[in-house]
Amino acid sequence: MDATLDLAETEALSLAIQESASVLVDESAARAAAVRLGLQVTGTLGILLEAKTCGLIQDVRSYVDRLQHELGFFISNELRAAVLQDAGE
Repeated sequence: MDATLDLAETEALSLAIQESASVLVDESAARAAAVRLGLQVTGTLGILLEAKTCGLIQDVRSYVDRLQHELGFFISNELRAAVLQDAGE
């Protein structure tokens, strides 16, 4: 694997390969490693979009706001705009 990944990220990628599954990762190094390994990758924002599509949540914006402001989750302005546009918000 990649020397810049922590143990949990390495284990998640290894399990995804073993099980032929997609992987949920947000850190850029782990995402890049997963793509290099040919894995399908989704992140927290992708899960939120899917949850709205499935009717599990009403909006994405409030969750994105909370991730950023309460939990310190880094989301670039460009990604935030794209996610909210995809969510129709």
